[in-house]
Amino acid sequence: MPQSSPTPRRGRPGYDRQTLLAECVELFNRHGYEATSMGMLAAHLGISKSAIYHHVESKEAILGHALDDALDALEASMDRAQASGVAPGGQVERAIRGGLEVLVEKMPEVTLLLRLRGNSDVERAAMERRRDITRRLGEMIEAAQAEGSVRDDVTPRNLARLALGMINSVVDWYRPEGDAPGHKTVDEMVAAVTGVVMGGLRG
Repeated sequence: MPQSSPTPRRGRPGYDRQTLLAECVELFNRHGYEATSMGMLAAHLGISKSAIYHHVESKEAILGHALDDALDALEASMDRAQASGVAPGGQVERAIRGGLEVLVEKMPEVTLLLRLRGNSDVERAAMERRRDITRRLGEMIEAAQAEGSVRDDVTPRNLARLALGMINSVVDWYRPEGDAPGHKTVDEMVAAVTGVVMGGLRG
């Protein structure tokens, strides 16, 4: 006789809020945010939908929390680079390195951010914050061009887009927990990718 699906637990959820959000983000990344229903989240967590609502008011609220988590960390990284007091070229390098470190630390949330389609106010607001990060990196690159430490045959905004595109691609191929031959630690990967990106920016 086929086994029946486990019955969701009733009452208070067996998850703290942070763990519940992390599990939901994992499912969003696996199936796509639009395709993931509250029922699917409840089944994945093994709890009732009402237990999820004990922590969050809606599916969109879960998305908003995850996107804010990623964007807050990325913006803080940009803040640190700009406030470092080093020359513009050094600020660019610190922004690249910091972005990579955040990407690894917040990989599920950043992955979700990169897959947005702009179908809701929450998504559109997050995409606007992403564009502001690109703008800020472009401003740092423009200052570095003025001092001669970054190539000037491409516009600052396009160089920022190219640099961030390389950084963001890391979510597609790097896994911190990997153990295959030649696997790099997080520090090794960050140093290697920063070197590649900066090499391209310097020309």
